[in-house]
Amino acid sequence: MLTLTENASTIVKDISSQPGLPESAGLRITSDSDTEPAFAVSAAEAPEPGDKVVEQSGATIYLDETAAVMLDDKILDAAVDPSGKVEFALGLQQ
Repeated sequence: MLTLTENASTIVKDISSQPGLPESAGLRITSDSDTEPAFAVSAAEAPEPGDKVVEQSGATIYLDETAAVMLDDKILDAAVDPSGKVEFALGLQQ
């Protein structure tokens, strides 16, 4: 199952706790391509039908079916660059 670093958990919680979002809000990761691994990341109010839900350290991630399979053995990390843009990175679980 996808795991999150401490930084990723904190950033996901910050994104999903913006004013106006429901308690069920989280980050949704979808697969953009069937041939090459490419993912889209967006804030979501709730999971879509068929989504796998990953909850860790108070952070909630929704994965579409394809992304769930492709990210099963991965670690999600995140950082904020100097301009305030969030950058996500994937690594293999050890």
